[in-house]
Amino acid sequence: MKTPKMNGNSFNPQEELLELLRKNFPEIFAEGRVNCEKLKKSLGENLDENGERYGLSWAGKTDCFRQIQESTTATLKPNRGESVDFDTTKNLFIEGDNLQVLRILQKSYYGKVKMIYIDPPYNTGNDSFIYPDKFQESREDYLERVGERDEEGNLMQDGMFQRNSKENGHYHSNWLSMMYPRLFLARNLLKQDGVIFVSIDDHEVHNLRMIMNEIFGEENFEAHIHWRRRHNQPNDKTKMVGLVAEHVLVFAKNSPYLKKVGVGKLELTGEFSNPDNDPRGDWNSKPWKVGENQNGSKYKITLPNNEVVNGEWMGDENNYKKLLEDGRIYFPRSGAGFPRKKIFKHERLEEGQCATNWFKHSLFGHNQEATNECADLFDGNKKIFDNPKPTKIIKQLALIANTANNDLVLDFFAGSGTTAHAVMALNAEDGGNRKCISVQLPELCDENSEAAKAGFKTIADIAKERIRRAGKKIAEEKNGKLDFEKQKLDIGFKVFKLDESNFKIWRSDISTVEELEKQMDLFVDNVRQESTQENILHELILKSGLDLNVPIEKKEIDKKQYFVLGEGELIICLEDKISKKLVDKILAEKPQKIVCLDRAFGGNDQLKTNTILQ
Repeated sequence: MKTPKMNGNSFNPQEELLELLRKNFPEIFAEGRVNCEKLKKSLGENLDENGERYGLSWAGKTDCFRQIQESTTATLKPNRGESVDFDTTKNLFIEGDNLQVLRILQKSYYGKVKMIYIDPPYNTGNDSFIYPDKFQESREDYLERVGERDEEGNLMQDGMFQRNSKENGHYHSNWLSMMYPRLFLARNLLKQDGVIFVSIDDHEVHNLRMIMNEIFGEENFEAHIHWRRRHNQPNDKTKMVGLVAEHVLVFAKNSPYLKKVGVGKLELTGEFSNPDNDPRGDWNSKPWKVGENQNGSKYKITLPNNEVVNGEWMGDENNYKKLLEDGRIYFPRSGAGFPRKKIFKHERLEEGQCATNWFKHSLFGHNQEATNECADLFDGNKKIFDNPKPTKIIKQLALIANTANNDLVLDFFAGSGTTAHAVMALNAEDGGNRKCISVQLPELCDENSEAAKAGFKTIADIAKERIRRAGKKIAEEKNGKLDFEKQKLDIGFKVFKLDESNFKIWRSDISTVEELEKQMDLFVDNVRQESTQENILHELILKSGLDLNVPIEKKEIDKKQYFVLGEGELIICLEDKISKKLVDKILAEKPQKIVCLDRAFGGNDQLKTNTILQ
């Protein structure tokens, strides 16, 4: 009997698509591959063979699709020392390159994220980011590409980042090649009613819109928001037009489904008053007369000043008479104006207010406010992080996305950690239980920066410390105001760091018999010597398709332990030697699946075979 073994590679959505095609269109396959000629015949009139078509192309676009289809054997290793409430929190902070991390998250978080917000590099000519994205399986090749690590394991600056200057011949192409695979993989993680928000400025907003149209579909475009990020008037003599706004592009995973489930609403911003002392409270009004180029019901209305007006109105005459009798019709200009329908504040509060594509700084925050928020957390240091986002805008976006209890928010360009801060703050305000995944590369701080002088080595270190301090401040402010028996405010986060697998990876670049013999000797035991049980456990959780917050119950028999995950759907045993008594105890739990180390059977093929059969 062949022993089933876990595939150590990350989930590849393209394999699922191919399997779907094999099931429904077997005729297009030849020798295991899609035959393009047969595919053309199957598509018939739906195939556009015209070489000239609308779209966006750039140097390196073809390579993006190769990157998307690559899998990885890398893993995420827990770091309890840098975490807060590791065993109880549902928030995650992942330190590492976000493309690799997005690959790793595909299996466990496919279709589970309600909202994504990212604030990527804007490609201003001064940004530094990773390109090209080539990932090899061996540690040696990887480190050769990205540069060596320092004594603490942080990636060194040289080789990891390159400045994408405007003098570069592939200035736009480099940025697009960096963004495309990340956005593609991010889309896979969204729920059917999920929404993505991407902040950007004028440099790449046009290109970003086109690649998002391609990845998400034009039919899923929801908004192009203009956010006034500056609260003051610019006075730049070198510019014809002062820049006060940034852009936020919004796409849904499935726009019709999103509308069916429901979109979020914001708090009211209109003015309400009660000039006629209506017992139902404050109100404002809207015209009863239809607007230009609108159709309505035609009938005559007598105004309080006895003037009769013939027009087209918002509702039929019977409805108008009922509203008039109920005191819901208001006539401005002392009775000489056209009728308006009263809308009471308590009614508007219940239904909420739709967002618009113009974000005022008063409601959505501004850059100076964001700087002050960080300074407030970091002992007044206003230069601890350049250009953070205000928590206000993230909180409002979370409301627009209609996030609710247990919804998952993802930010894979976490920066200073604003999104995690905003999610915790919003939960504290409305009693929600949203969870946040933050991903940030350990980019080294400039040695002359205020952050470096304050003791921070990387951007990821700044983000983690900000989330710690923000959580502590939120808890202090809400202490005594929340019913902690009903709602446990989650202000913690689990830290995971991107690293190579705990299992040895077979190298495919062997060229000599000696190298092959050496590698075979290494694979007598495929677990790396420095691996710990906790690291292996979390790698197996991810590669089994469970999320990193799955409940873990540790059990023991005869000083041998195993882990029951979730509702018993998976049991993981990492003991070096398994006995029949331990096997019987595990099988008595009736799990759906058991994972153990191959070496644990110690060559006892009979015990292994019987265990598999049972």
